[in-house]
Amino acid sequence: MQIYKNILIDIKQRKKLLGVLIDPDKVILEEISSFIDLVNNSIATHILVGGSTDHDRKTDSVVKAIKKLTKLPVMLFPGDHSHVTNEADALLFLSLISGRNSDFLIEQQVQSIPFLKKTSLEIIPTGYILIDGGVETAVQRVSNTKPICQDNIELIINTALAGEYSGKKLIYLEAGSGASKIVSSEIIERVKENLSIPLIVGGGIRTKKDLEHVYEAGADLVVIGTAFEKDPHFFNQLKKE
Repeated sequence: MQIYKNILIDIKQRKKLLGVLIDPDKVILEEISSFIDLVNNSIATHILVGGSTDHDRKTDSVVKAIKKLTKLPVMLFPGDHSHVTNEADALLFLSLISGRNSDFLIEQQVQSIPFLKKTSLEIIPTGYILIDGGVETAVQRVSNTKPICQDNIELIINTALAGEYSGKKLIYLEAGSGASKIVSSEIIERVKENLSIPLIVGGGIRTKKDLEHVYEAGADLVVIGTAFEKDPHFFNQLKKE
């Protein structure tokens, strides 16, 4: 499964992609079947599995359960080097390029290599940029880094370009799980017009209107997690035509 190649093809065809983020710390395995049914009947194109923590080491079992229930590609969205499993299709190989904590810029990545050298996962280098979403997020606490203020658009653009120039294949603008405000349209537009690689946007997207605004601003792939966790009926607004 060539996930990155397919993402590029979809973008060239002007398709808008939607990723559903499933946090192993929050999912109940016994209830996952009904949740994935909703995903399968929606416009979702990808499933992401991960979060800032995985206290019960459920990533492997959650991915195994999901793979039995869907044909959608499953990508890992790890909080650290231990949140990986060969059961997924791909790994977003994240570097927190908005922060200056070397543990999340390179150390976690180095620690993951003994496993990744033996894996069949498609590895997609991803520049992860934390944007101020109005609340302190789990990413901020775990990584001990500050988000970039939404007013500092030039810094956000320069950070995104630094990611692209250093070889990242995706740039991910993240307002954080449970954000009270989404990444602004101006930021998305300005970053998108400067990049030549795909742009992912997530954090705080709770309504179909939010989703449409983010797409219109230029996001290639939008990731939603908390909104679906709190209200699975949100999927009813996003059913396949």
